[in-house]
Amino acid sequence: MHKGRVEAFSDGVIAILITIMVLELHVPKSPTVHALRPLVPVLLSYVLSFIYLGIYWNNHHHLLQATRHVSGAVLWANLHLLFWLSLFPSVSAWMGENHFAKVPVLFYGIVALAAAVAYYILQTTIVRLDGAASPLAEAIGRDLKGKMSPVLYATAIPAALLNRWISVALYVTVAVIWLIPDRRVERQLA
Repeated sequence: MHKGRVEAFSDGVIAILITIMVLELHVPKSPTVHALRPLVPVLLSYVLSFIYLGIYWNNHHHLLQATRHVSGAVLWANLHLLFWLSLFPSVSAWMGENHFAKVPVLFYGIVALAAAVAYYILQTTIVRLDGAASPLAEAIGRDLKGKMSPVLYATAIPAALLNRWISVALYVTVAVIWLIPDRRVERQLA
């Protein structure tokens, strides 16, 4: 099967998710600077989730650029990833509107961990289809960032019960790690 439809569909879904998230940002009720104060947690949660969705979109793009073709298994693995990404607007709004309370912060971590696992499953499914000598398999290599992220999420989830800010710091750490461009696929395809 041709990979173009998977890429176009995924791009559309991620664009819709970002749109849904921005619609959760409500206009202040008065024209004062003080009216912005209650919106700060929601805005910070939005920024974090926007960055996460942007990272997934970017990495998904590179993943599919290195993919030769797709199968039914790849389609289902991709839908699995999109399912977990589709929960980011809800957990992001829940976390922001509740000023980073421990239970929403914990659930944010569960969604982030599940999305990371789903991405790994998609990546593994594509490598299995294209072969161990494929450009994608060679580009992935040891995948230190890909292995470190779920470990940080898994640490952040129970940490939310002890101190929510440790969890938030770990979520931000993962985002910062991935903001540094990952050029493995680009180098392999060049």
